[in-house]
Amino acid sequence: MPGSSGVNVEGSCEALCRTLVSQKGLQRETADISQSVLYTSLMGLLLVTDNEKENLVLGSGRVGLRNIGNSCFLNAVLQCLSHTHVLRNYCLLKSYKCEKFSKDEAKLMEAFSRVLSGLWDRAKGEKVVNPHQFYSIFKETVPYFSGYSQQDAQEFLRFLLDKLHTEINRRPNVKRTGKEPEQKYARIRISEEASATWKKQLERDDSFIVDLFSGQLRSSLHCSVCSHYSNTFDVFCDLSLPIPKRSFGGEVTLRECLDLFSQEEKLDKENSPMCERCNRRTECTKRLSIQRFPQVIVIHLNRFTTSRWSISKSTVYVSFPLVNLDLGPYGPVDCGSVLYNLYAICNHAGTVNMGHYTACCLDENGWCFYNDSSVTPLAEMQLQSNQAYVLFYQRSNSTTTARK
Repeated sequence: MPGSSGVNVEGSCEALCRTLVSQKGLQRETADISQSVLYTSLMGLLLVTDNEKENLVLGSGRVGLRNIGNSCFLNAVLQCLSHTHVLRNYCLLKSYKCEKFSKDEAKLMEAFSRVLSGLWDRAKGEKVVNPHQFYSIFKETVPYFSGYSQQDAQEFLRFLLDKLHTEINRRPNVKRTGKEPEQKYARIRISEEASATWKKQLERDDSFIVDLFSGQLRSSLHCSVCSHYSNTFDVFCDLSLPIPKRSFGGEVTLRECLDLFSQEEKLDKENSPMCERCNRRTECTKRLSIQRFPQVIVIHLNRFTTSRWSISKSTVYVSFPLVNLDLGPYGPVDCGSVLYNLYAICNHAGTVNMGHYTACCLDENGWCFYNDSSVTPLAEMQLQSNQAYVLFYQRSNSTTTARK
């Protein structure tokens, strides 16, 4: 691995992490900060201190991935994750070994890190990396992806992030016991309710994957009978956005997709949950908003719709900003601007049954087009197309989100 052969993540780094950021060392009642933030900051400081002369020397990253049998969906997603630089560095430095508390081997994370090492290792100078070993281990973990049939890239991404999280979870011994009993937060602010729910979530699911990709959605219900408001909060690792219908040849913007996602929806009695005050099902309205913004937000353009008899694909052209995507309007009222910059795109060309995935990724030298083993430079003007399927945005400003 480039420039990191001398990084000792099992020595002083691990010892100090385990000592200072243990259950006994942290007083969670007095510190409104996740252990994940402390882990990440402490780990970075220790790696710099212990290895001042050990720099991560990287190649260009412009290396293709071999198609090993309808694996274009996998290759496109891996290229996008490979250009998520914070995640890439975390894997190349094997920093997860410093954080992981489970005694089980992190086989998938190790294989994933080896793929990234091959893509960014300047010493090897490889033109194409074979992801066969990684894919084999992934299929053992998720047998649904066995065989050589076509798969969905967004679905693969969700499974992959979940399995990586499970292997490096800082809370491996906390078992999930199904749905948690609902808590009542009648007399506290929405932000406090959201924060309490988030802390509860981190008690069992807390990893570097959560640090980067996890956000929190707020679902607000308004009863039409008694005007009672109730809120539920759910973790998300990607936003799946509907695409507004347009006539043939029409064009929509990403903002219109976000507006449709967050617009108020009327629910009749049959489809609405129980009103907490009326204690019965009533007509109500529902609205979704982002309560907590992730560092990396993955936006899925839901091009595939399922009817009773078939699956169809939307080829509507969706335009999207490359820089300064402001998601603040879709968050809490007082959150201000929340800006993101685009750094990777997963594209889908073709139909439902005969499709192909590619990726466009940004590096220090500009954009590149990744088509399995083929890698070619790409101009910004070529990024926008009706094939855009999954967009990867990195948070660019430090405006405080709703965490209180």
